[in-house]
Amino acid sequence: MAEVHVERRDGVALLTLDDPARRNALSMDLCAAIVGAVEELEADEGIGALVVTGAGPAFCAGADLSQLGESRRDGLKAIYEGFLRIARSPLPTIAAVNGAAVGAGMNLALGCDVRLAARSARFDTRFLDLGIHPGGGHTWMFQRAAGLQATMAAVVFGQAIDGPEAERVGLVWRCVDDEELIDTAVAMAARAASAPRELTQRVRATILDVASIDDHDEAVERELVDQLWSMDQPAFAERLAALQRKISSSD
Repeated sequence: MAEVHVERRDGVALLTLDDPARRNALSMDLCAAIVGAVEELEADEGIGALVVTGAGPAFCAGADLSQLGESRRDGLKAIYEGFLRIARSPLPTIAAVNGAAVGAGMNLALGCDVRLAARSARFDTRFLDLGIHPGGGHTWMFQRAAGLQATMAAVVFGQAIDGPEAERVGLVWRCVDDEELIDTAVAMAARAASAPRELTQRVRATILDVASIDDHDEAVERELVDQLWSMDQPAFAERLAALQRKISSSD
C-alpha cells in the first residue's frame, strides 16, 4: 500500500514518498497519505521546515490516472491535492529531487519553495507525449521558477532536463552529488527551522505576497507591518541581547 515515511531531524521533517515499485506515482492513497502527513507536521510545534523526497530510484513518476473514478474532474482534483497541499503549507519546503520527476511529479517539486537536485535527477513534463494537457498549475509554476523559454522548451518541445541543466536554467537552486542530496537539503532546511517558527512563516508569506507587488513603496509598507510585529516578540529581544553580549566580549 502506498505510504509516506516521516523522519524528524533538527526541527526538520523529511517526508519520503515510499512506493518504489510504482516509482512513487501519485495514486489516491499516496496523495491522501501526503495530505495527512503534512497536516500532522503543521500541527507539530517542533517542526519548522519540510523536505520532500522519494524512495529511489525515482522522485515521483507522475499521476496514476487509472483511479479517477466516474468524475474525471473530481478525480484530478484529488490527485492535485497531493502536491497542492504541500504548496499551500505555511512551512518552508524543499524538494530533494533524487531521480525522475515526471508530469505531476514535477508539480510536486515545483510546489516546494526551493528545489535541490541530485546529479541523477531528471525533470520531464511528458504531458504532450501522453496526449494530455498539463494540469495542476504546471505551466504557471514552471514559468515562475525557470521562465518562459525553459517552460516552452520542456513542455512544448519535450526537452527533458537533468540535474546540472536544471541548476543552469534556474529550475533548481543547486545540483549536488546523489549521496549528498538528503543531508544537504536537511541542513538547508534546518537553517529555516532554527529561527522562531512564526517569524519564518511570516517571512515566507511576505516573499510570496510581494512577488505580485510592482510598487516599491507598497512593498515597504507590506514589510513594515511584520517587521514591527517581529520587534515586539521575545525572540528579537533575546537575540539582540545575545549579539550585544558577543560584541562586548570581543572588545
